[in-house]
Amino acid sequence: MKAIGISLLLISISTFALFSSNEALNEAQTLHKLIWSPRQFDKTNPLYESSLAIDTDTDEIVTPLSAEAQRALREVDKIISLPGQPNGTAFAQYAGYITVNKQGRELFYYLAESPQDALTKPLVLWLNGGPGCSSLGYGAFEEVGPFRVSDDEKTLITNNYAWNKFANILFIESPAGVGYSKAKDGQINGDELTAKESYIFLLNWLERFPQYKNRPFFMAGESYAGHYIPQLADLILSKNLFKNRTSINLKGVAIGNPYVDKVDNRRSQDEYYWRREFITDEGYEVIKRDCEIYYQTDNFTEACEAARNTSNLGQFDSYNIYAPVCVTNPDGSLKKTDETDIGIDPCIDTFVEHYLNLPEVKKAFHADPNITWMACSGDIDSVVPVTTTKKSVKDMQLPIKTPWRPWDCDGQVGGFVEEYVGLTLATVRGAGHQVPSNQPMRAFYMISNFLEGKPLPNSPFVPRYD
Repeated sequence: MKAIGISLLLISISTFALFSSNEALNEAQTLHKLIWSPRQFDKTNPLYESSLAIDTDTDEIVTPLSAEAQRALREVDKIISLPGQPNGTAFAQYAGYITVNKQGRELFYYLAESPQDALTKPLVLWLNGGPGCSSLGYGAFEEVGPFRVSDDEKTLITNNYAWNKFANILFIESPAGVGYSKAKDGQINGDELTAKESYIFLLNWLERFPQYKNRPFFMAGESYAGHYIPQLADLILSKNLFKNRTSINLKGVAIGNPYVDKVDNRRSQDEYYWRREFITDEGYEVIKRDCEIYYQTDNFTEACEAARNTSNLGQFDSYNIYAPVCVTNPDGSLKKTDETDIGIDPCIDTFVEHYLNLPEVKKAFHADPNITWMACSGDIDSVVPVTTTKKSVKDMQLPIKTPWRPWDCDGQVGGFVEEYVGLTLATVRGAGHQVPSNQPMRAFYMISNFLEGKPLPNSPFVPRYD
């Protein structure tokens, strides 16, 4: 395969991994290493009369519509205003559906263009993990999108560190059946199908938005996107080699707290609790002895359960072990918290779910009104801990270019970074699983540098001993 330089950034707990566009590296080899270590459309409308054309080689669906018809669809998808959005919102928003298979499975998207120079800025696709969690609910309204949902569950607040300040951000509800997306055939999703349908989505979406066809394209996400993004990137690069088809100008990928290997992740999770003093030395030794069969298989034995029960971890957020949890009062209301250092309210999931199920919100998003939206069908994240990410990177056996060092953000240590040939591993200090939620400034600074091809700046050296 032809070597095409792209950038990969791994961000872990939080960490990100990035592939760099200035590396003469076979990107497919690097990606393989990472992989394996509504609106009711009116069918009588002339826009929908054309039959779907199938690419028999890949079973891809392309919609053979004229440029005028695609432009009309784009205008239909344009959002006039989201309910409760702040006054003075000065950027274009679009949302709608793209059909991705012959049975009528449809992926929902939301595009937030940049307020300045949208025609020249890159396109960034954001994917959440799960598998099966919403990129709209988490990515757009809790992490990198332009708005946050307030505690009244009806109004939106400006996100001062929204990523659409430096790029046009595209969110896809994937796989089909997640969030507002629709899976009419009841087909079971899997990694291969998810990558294929996401690729088909991009081909058709680019026909609807042809101004992005040659634009620099990046992908970012977190958690199980450690599967989704590398496999989609690998598919894009492979398909780009074919002639007479849309070539997607992939420049780099960034994955936060990537879930890559099940065995390493399970083992590292218990190790992480132990290293953070959540588990005693004695308890950890029992867990290591009795839970190895669980690490290797899905057999959660009585011995492993008993070993884990010897350590009472209490109630805490495993996605950010030092953050407050959302507490419900006896009357069913949500308890207020004064702990604001995590960046967002710990009850934000509830606010987002209620907001996205409002009829007026579904209408504004052009979403199917009959769908009930659900969220799912960091160095202080214990679910995909930094130890797991570092182990996965080590297993790739990439040459080190620049050794582990602190990086600077606004005069503070933003985290630590290590550069390899074709990949950068960066941690974000004080972040949990959802890095842009917990440390929005540091995430914003890190990703904007990545898109511009700049290394993270060195943190000033401070001697620890006189």
